[in-house]
Amino acid sequence: MIKGLGITTVWTTDQQRTKAFFTEKLDFEVRGDLAMGDMRWVTVGARDQPGVELALMSPDGPGLDPESAEALKKLVAKGVLGAGAFRTDDCRGDYEKFRARGVEFLQEPRERPYGIEAVFRDDNGNWYSLTERSEELDLSKDFG
Repeated sequence: MIKGLGITTVWTTDQQRTKAFFTEKLDFEVRGDLAMGDMRWVTVGARDQPGVELALMSPDGPGLDPESAEALKKLVAKGVLGAGAFRTDDCRGDYEKFRARGVEFLQEPRERPYGIEAVFRDDNGNWYSLTERSEELDLSKDFG
């Protein structure tokens, strides 16, 4: 039986730089950094969510043929990949803190029907929603 999401992929053209972005700018922690043959396995995660990790994957690693790796690198470079939504309990405060650390925001915090949302890019151009859910829509209280 599936218990939930454990690891998801974030594509990067420089694992070391992206690891620094998540740990130094967003306060994530390193969960793993292992050399495995011809690839490096790097994972990071939010300190308050130990069961979920982001695998910082290079398109040049095993598993992709050269044509697909090149296509993926172009998409990452264009900044067209959305990589997910991060929950926060203080969207405006995190926006100010992360912006002061050099995080590029595409959208300042705005009121939405579901809460307050800002949108930012990582060091590769992948974009993320930073969302503070409305009290009435905070499903985590009922579903974890």
